Amino acid sequence: MNLEHVSVESSQSRHQHHPPQENKSTIFPGSDPEASCPPRSTRADIAQILARLSDKGLSAKEHVEAYLHDMHRRNCRPNTIRTNSYSVMLFLVFVKQLGKIQLETLTREDISAFVEHEQDRGLAPTSVHSRLRAVYAFLNFLIQDDVLHPDLLKRKLRIKLPDSLPRAIDPEDIKQLLAVLKVPRDRALILTLLRTGMRIGELLNTRVQDLNLKEQCIEIFEAQKNLVGRVVYLSKDAQAALKKWLKLKDSQTNYLFYGHRGRPLCYEAARAVFKRILDKAQLSHKPYSLHCLRHTFASEMLNGGMSLQSLQELLGHSDIEMTRRYARLTDNTRREEYYKAMQIIERGEINGHYRLDH
Repeated sequence: MNLEHVSVESSQSRHQHHPPQENKSTIFPGSDPEASCPPRSTRADIAQILARLSDKGLSAKEHVEAYLHDMHRRNCRPNTIRTNSYSVMLFLVFVKQLGKIQLETLTREDISAFVEHEQDRGLAPTSVHSRLRAVYAFLNFLIQDDVLHPDLLKRKLRIKLPDSLPRAIDPEDIKQLLAVLKVPRDRALILTLLRTGMRIGELLNTRVQDLNLKEQCIEIFEAQKNLVGRVVYLSKDAQAALKKWLKLKDSQTNYLFYGHRGRPLCYEAARAVFKRILDKAQLSHKPYSLHCLRHTFASEMLNGGMSLQSLQELLGHSDIEMTRRYARLTDNTRREEYYKAMQIIERGEINGHYRLDH
């Protein structure tokens, strides 16, 4: 078996390893990493995760507990802890169904079988990659703690990921979206995302005091992903929408966009707002998401002449290669240079000869 590229294994070898799939809600009820829930303490999350481990009768509870507390001490985000623990939970349930009661008996083939199992469930390569990374992080912690032998991770599996382009919203569709934004809160929410490039989680956690209309900016004191603060700027239409919303919102609520009992508006509610807007704009048949507003912002900034370095700062990317993906999507400068060069070619003004080396 070629364990470096498990996605090309034969279906026969896969089904030899795979126990029946267990429903997600029975493993980790109420803790879907994609779902939104009221804020709670990380320690409460850890306690709930450990309770689920006990319910499943998994023998690795003490190792998982040590790992979760280590993540907490390293100041990992609560959502990161929940997401990683869910992947670890799936892995432990899987290896238990294989008959592996003790973690010390794990082999590289067991990890490969888990990856194949997730692929057979129809998960996207990026999701399988995320699950595998979480499992490797857990196993590496156990290796550092002298629970597992280092040879287990001597040759890691690799999932080849597609390098797809970001999905930006077409300019004509943006016009249709803006035309149906009549509700003050919804207009402020969508325009702020579209004009600042903020992640939806960052905006939903923004407080009124983070908004500085005088300086025309929003201060993000702790970015959602890399914990690095930054400042984003507001366009005139976004400022106007926010001013109108501030006059209507509950002045006793600290959050800029809030839900039940003044808590931050949850992601599911924001997604429902965006879905209603897509329906009104007759764009529901297109695969647009809230995150597409961030992609659209980045693409429009590049087309407007902004440098990659400045855009990187505004988006909060730690690696400029992430920002460079938008230059592949659309870049007027590159387009103009192409047609300028093509005009010279079409006029037959290319001089010289190409050397053919035999």
